[in-house]
Amino acid sequence: MRARGFTLIELVITVAIVGLLATAALPLAEIGFRRAKEQDLRSALYAIRTALDEYKDAADAGRIEMELGDSGFPPTLDELVNGVVDAKSPDAKKMYFLRRLPRDPFYPDTSVPASETWGLRAYASEPEDPQPGEDVFDVYSTSTGVALNGTSYSTW
Repeated sequence: MRARGFTLIELVITVAIVGLLATAALPLAEIGFRRAKEQDLRSALYAIRTALDEYKDAADAGRIEMELGDSGFPPTLDELVNGVVDAKSPDAKKMYFLRRLPRDPFYPDTSVPASETWGLRAYASEPEDPQPGEDVFDVYSTSTGVALNGTSYSTW
């Protein structure tokens, strides 16, 4: 009688083929994961920048009380979430610009509050050398990484 089953060589060849396929698929999975994080960064930057623009529009329309010399941009990112009193509302309702502040997906420490994961640029700072200041004119990623398209995340 002849025994049924696979020989050792057949099993080794099968394991080798599966290993080769897994080795080929791993870089593709890494690229897919990185591409998803890049999309999260784009979405977060779009949401924050849109909220900053809406805050500025509300300030220019007189709906947010400002002092002489203020730029019209929020003093902190948290003010976009916490809201500000609508100066034109008779019952002093608050205006909110974001439900929650998105995190920088490339920031390594997840225990840090979302508002501290972003680099801030004040209205008075130079575009080539963004510096924080009395207001938040723009945000950028503090990551030193390079995107799949070859640009630095901090320049997005």
